[in-house]
Amino acid sequence: MASPRLLARYHRRRYPPSTAVSACCPFAPPRPLPLRDCSSAVRIFPSYLNNSPSTNPMQHLKEVLGNASMGNNTVILTTLNDAWASTNSVVDLFLKSFMLGDGTHWLLDHLVIIALDKKAYNRCQAVHKHCFSLVTGDVDFQEEAYFMTPNYLKMMWRRIDFLRSVLELGYDFVFTDTDIMWFRDPFLQFFPDADFQIACDHFFGDPDDLNNMPNGGFNYVKSNNRSIAFYKFWYASHETYPGYHDQDVFNKIKFDPLISDIGLKIKFLDTAYFGGLCEPSKDLNLVCTMHANCCYGMDSKLHDLKIMLQDWRAFTSLPPDLKNESVISWRVPQNCSLHSLRHFDSPSPEINVEREEEN
Repeated sequence: MASPRLLARYHRRRYPPSTAVSACCPFAPPRPLPLRDCSSAVRIFPSYLNNSPSTNPMQHLKEVLGNASMGNNTVILTTLNDAWASTNSVVDLFLKSFMLGDGTHWLLDHLVIIALDKKAYNRCQAVHKHCFSLVTGDVDFQEEAYFMTPNYLKMMWRRIDFLRSVLELGYDFVFTDTDIMWFRDPFLQFFPDADFQIACDHFFGDPDDLNNMPNGGFNYVKSNNRSIAFYKFWYASHETYPGYHDQDVFNKIKFDPLISDIGLKIKFLDTAYFGGLCEPSKDLNLVCTMHANCCYGMDSKLHDLKIMLQDWRAFTSLPPDLKNESVISWRVPQNCSLHSLRHFDSPSPEINVEREEEN
């Protein structure tokens, strides 16, 4: 079987590095860039929706975060566009996982959905109570943003800049992609002394090992001067590495001396607890979250996410003694397997997953 490092080569489609990167060492740290001074005011993208509770987008953001915050100024954040917001799509499975999970239902009270277009905002208001609209006027995010296309890159970097704004407002956050299923409370598995914790496509056993292969779709970040400086540096580095997305740029800058200089403490999360289709959690008695990563295309994601929820429900229906024997394992990946990865403009495969009975 191919090694995780080899498999990952087929997961990510990379663009050529910029001329700012050494030709002999394409993963050399970028030249330090001046960090923007955002201490005087937090910049966010203004809302274009007339039905927002406040005409001031900054005030609206403060209101939404304040209403969703836990007692320790912590929120859970996800982003949503119209392509993932339609009925019976990814967002419905995402929200359903909180209701099916073990002790996760209460976390919905602290989840904020960041809508990237008007349709996603309207859909959020129909299914959830904490919604914020983030304007992206120079690009249309209503359609599915396929991996590494220009719209995908713009959406990823918008996200990084917005998350910096949340940190500057004093909020810790868990950021989660919407194609991540929540099965247990992840806060019980976070490291208490880390500033920045991130999930992995492939985890090599040591949470301090910078060679772990991170996935930017799930991270827990504490608001402090170190994390704010890091997010400014991360965002600025996309100019050093044009054509790369946030995850690949993080993989480059994680070795940069600036990280040590600012004192940022990074931890990588074990896939035993924070798994995905790249490297599934092996024990359903331990899993907190499962991510539909290593997957192209809406149909493939929906197919495997539905099976994932079916597997979880089958596991939770077992008597305790059989749960401990781990008699059930994941039936995924299927359509999201590495063999089924296809170029973004190829036809979607037909899927045949029986609809789950609604509880």
